[in-house]
Amino acid sequence: MTASAEIGVIGGSGFYEFLTGADEIVVDTPYGPPSDPIAIGAVAGRNVAFIPRHGHDHRFPPHRIPYRANLWALRSLGVRQVLAPNAVGALTQDYRPGLLAIPDQIVDRTTSRSQTFYDAGGAVHVPFADPYCPVGRAHAITAARAAGWDLAESGTLVVIEGPRFSTRAESRWYAAQGWTLVGMTGHPEAVLARELALCYTSVALVTDTDAGVDEGEGVTQEEVFRVFAGNVARLRELMTDIIKSLPPDRDCPCPHVLDGIRLPFTLPGVPG
Repeated sequence: MTASAEIGVIGGSGFYEFLTGADEIVVDTPYGPPSDPIAIGAVAGRNVAFIPRHGHDHRFPPHRIPYRANLWALRSLGVRQVLAPNAVGALTQDYRPGLLAIPDQIVDRTTSRSQTFYDAGGAVHVPFADPYCPVGRAHAITAARAAGWDLAESGTLVVIEGPRFSTRAESRWYAAQGWTLVGMTGHPEAVLARELALCYTSVALVTDTDAGVDEGEGVTQEEVFRVFAGNVARLRELMTDIIKSLPPDRDCPCPHVLDGIRLPFTLPGVPG
């Protein structure tokens, strides 16, 4: 196995098991080490790199995840398409725990995270009107439909700072804006992927109904972990199906977002 991959997965530690013959690669980046050594293995005949977003022992809370190091490391290994399974809360009664959502929009409500690679050496403004790869989303939707998931084919994910959950008032405010999902890790992953001209697709499992939508006791960590763990094997199968279907050549806007922009440094993994 060579230390390279074409597809990256950023997810929970439960996703290690879908890699065949995995090798662990230690990658150094200008932004420090990634969350963990990167596991590279075969999935459906494709070389796939996997990073456990929070570390294998869940040591990084959402606001301390080394997002820049994670994305930089993946690109340096040859990754150009990224799948990002994650747990989210529902901001509508129409989405119940166990539903799978493929969001098409994101709202940033974080406060302390480094969310750009281009903070020195000149301004770089990437287009971000549509934050997710349209081809990746289409393949994720098709694979989820075929697997029989209860599926939302679009949605707006609001990303909060965490690690606490929302108050009822915050939750009601988010829902009143028409936003449908709430999570803690989807940003800055999506924008950092865009700044590296990567394709990025969020695959969001609803684990709870948020506090302002459900008049129960509110969201708990135990509930989130329990629902996610109960679905992780099925999510692994879905990731395999999506990976199998992703085209080897990218025919989408993502590779071209930096065209015509003078970059302050050379991107990792150039050429490609």
